[in-house]
Amino acid sequence: MNSTVELTEIIRRWIDIAMHRSMRDRTHFAKAKGLSLTQFGLLMQLRYRGNCGVSDISERFEITNPAASQLVDKLVQSNLVERAEDPNDRRAKQIQLSAKGKSLIEKSIGDRYRWVDELVSNLNAEERTKVGATLTILTEAAAKLEQMQ
Repeated sequence: MNSTVELTEIIRRWIDIAMHRSMRDRTHFAKAKGLSLTQFGLLMQLRYRGNCGVSDISERFEITNPAASQLVDKLVQSNLVERAEDPNDRRAKQIQLSAKGKSLIEKSIGDRYRWVDELVSNLNAEERTKVGATLTILTEAAAKLEQMQ
């Protein structure tokens, strides 16, 4: 396969399948835990991007500050996030995952990784080698693109 068009189509099909699976699992997981997708998305943001203020949440989710505050309040009431003093500004509060929130997110990530484990276990040794080499190349290329943006 030398065609850029063919390779692009294969990658697009893979992304479609993987994203569909990921979004479906994320939706089911959030609903099973009594969370909206926005609440779950905030927990994931805190896991991957770290602590932040309410105004950061407002910007990231493109919602008003009062809506972001309400979102945080519900998660505080559920003991999934905590407000902590901002070390740079004692008047401001930082939002961070609580131990319960971290545990919940790690469970979700573990569930997603189990699907990958199952997928890999269905490949033979030669296929695993080829896929590993190919994904390493794609991952490095994607990382370079991310650094440019």
